[in-house]
Amino acid sequence: MKKYILAAIFSLSIFVAWAQEPVQDSTQNEELDEIVIQSTRTSRTIKNTPTRVETIDAEELEEKANMRPANVSMVLHESTGIQVQQTSATSANSSIRIQGLDGRYSQLLKDGYPNFGNFASGLSILEIPPLDLKQVEVIKGPASTLYGGGAIAGVVNFVSKNPSAKGENNFLINQSHVGQTNFGFYSSKKGSKFGYTLLALGNLQNEYDVDDDGFSELPDSRNFTVNPRLFYYPDENTYVMLGNSFTAGRNFGGDMRVIDGFSDADHVYYEKNNTIRNTTTFEFERKNENGNSFKVKQSLSFFDREIQIPNFVFAGLNTNSFTDVSYASKKGKHSLIGGVNLIYDKFWQKENYSAVDLGNRSFTSGIYAQDTWDVSEKIIAEAGLRLDNIQFKNVNFNENRTFALPRISLLYKATPDLSMRLGGGLGYKIPTVFTEQTESVQYRNVLALADVKTERSIGGTFDLNYRKRFGDLAISANQMFFYTRLDNPLVLQQSGDELFFMSSDEAMNSKGFETNLKFIFRDDFKLFAGYTFTDAKADYLSGNNTLPLTAKNRVNLVLLYEKHENFKFGLEGYFTDRQYVYDGTATPSYWEFGFSAEKAFGKFSVYVNLENFTDERQSNYKSVVNGPRTNPTFDDIWNHTEGFVFSGGVKYKL
Repeated sequence: MKKYILAAIFSLSIFVAWAQEPVQDSTQNEELDEIVIQSTRTSRTIKNTPTRVETIDAEELEEKANMRPANVSMVLHESTGIQVQQTSATSANSSIRIQGLDGRYSQLLKDGYPNFGNFASGLSILEIPPLDLKQVEVIKGPASTLYGGGAIAGVVNFVSKNPSAKGENNFLINQSHVGQTNFGFYSSKKGSKFGYTLLALGNLQNEYDVDDDGFSELPDSRNFTVNPRLFYYPDENTYVMLGNSFTAGRNFGGDMRVIDGFSDADHVYYEKNNTIRNTTTFEFERKNENGNSFKVKQSLSFFDREIQIPNFVFAGLNTNSFTDVSYASKKGKHSLIGGVNLIYDKFWQKENYSAVDLGNRSFTSGIYAQDTWDVSEKIIAEAGLRLDNIQFKNVNFNENRTFALPRISLLYKATPDLSMRLGGGLGYKIPTVFTEQTESVQYRNVLALADVKTERSIGGTFDLNYRKRFGDLAISANQMFFYTRLDNPLVLQQSGDELFFMSSDEAMNSKGFETNLKFIFRDDFKLFAGYTFTDAKADYLSGNNTLPLTAKNRVNLVLLYEKHENFKFGLEGYFTDRQYVYDGTATPSYWEFGFSAEKAFGKFSVYVNLENFTDERQSNYKSVVNGPRTNPTFDDIWNHTEGFVFSGGVKYKL
């Protein structure tokens, strides 16, 4: 590892030398207030949106894409209040947690389409590449009016770039010392009547065993994605979009000798994930002379996955159809949106060696309305109501339920520099067997749901936002408090070898706060500091009732120095407090650090990354693999498994 640290220091010295080159002056727009939010569907800027929305802009996304071009896990891992939770020690499957709650309580969207739930959830963030993203929008807390079930802890919307008249062609090649190679291409162009975007990405990962225990921390993987979208503009007020995203992947982890094709009586364990995801999207929008708009969104998604471990196979096809028809208008001081929403979701089980049918289907029909009212120059209020009717069926029961989901938000601009937001609402989650815990055991011996209740929630957030410029120094500060109560939580139980879910009468509560600070000096030096305090507890847990795998304290620190369109480098530090795994054992707290640098040569740029260069990983404390090699068990994952990663690459922009 020392040679990589020396290489980083050498690279840093070169970048400092390059800094002496003269560059053109450029004005950096650091006014986040001008970012237009899509997730609230009101076409408002952040400063005029009552709902608290965090954004990750294109510049930061590009930096994170340098580290992980294959997927968005790095983007979310380094965001305040969000935790990427790895669910498999050998295949690196992961989900995301917001405010300490399990991943199933967060809604993942791509351009507003919810195609990443249920059977697909354990692999979703590993199959969303960042190269075509314009921004990421995060709503923490209930967002039920527009997004319905599952939007309890929050919503993460990955917003794609749209074509522009200028056009764009980007190429990326990335290589890491842990055996990962990435090839990426993004192209877009808008003409008078037609436009297009095209994303193509290939990811090759060789199996990697960092601690020499004979088991892979990173699987042997072959994944590729192609996503073309075609746009038609019959006039300046109308557009039609048709797109199709296709992703195929093969992940092979486990015993290194088995992966290499040398299995024998002492080397038999493996875990394979073979997936195909195809999502077709259609969108139509028509605006009139008053700015009112009519929009239709439709998607059809197929996710086919097969999981194999020795003597066990689980496979199925998840089909999801999403339809949303809405009308938005502005009347005086009111911005109104209303619509209807239809979601059909079906999991068809193709194979399960446990001889249990986990197949299920649900149909959700919803109607919603939301009013954003500019009460005065200082006060903006937002209120919404959603009614959902859900038909749910599996092998054990067939139920029909209706939910009313009110939500309210308030924005108060005390001064031009200080504003406050308060919001809250109700939420629900349809019971599902596809959770982080069942994903970690490949759904082996999991029984179908029976006699369970729908999970219900109430929650809210309050935040203060302050922005001020003092000469060359710009300061931004945000202090947010959150609370969520979840009733009838679905709890995994074990009887013998069988795993089953029951609805607890005891509640789950998550409360805490987030502090975010941003300092910008002369547009070149940027310091970001974030702190998250999470107190997440479940009354149904005996003894220590802290939710497993939830750190009470987390710190994010990023220092960035940048000369626009010339070079930049950054240092990062992240602290994670102790956590409790599912058996109640406490884990150590830890720090991790990273370094990145990039230099532009006109249309070309080169970059290097030293991710986690202090080599913080779980196997430094205890072996993750337990038991005999032929039938191992694995500890819950609470830290990095792969450790230090050195990578570099080349980008070309037209």
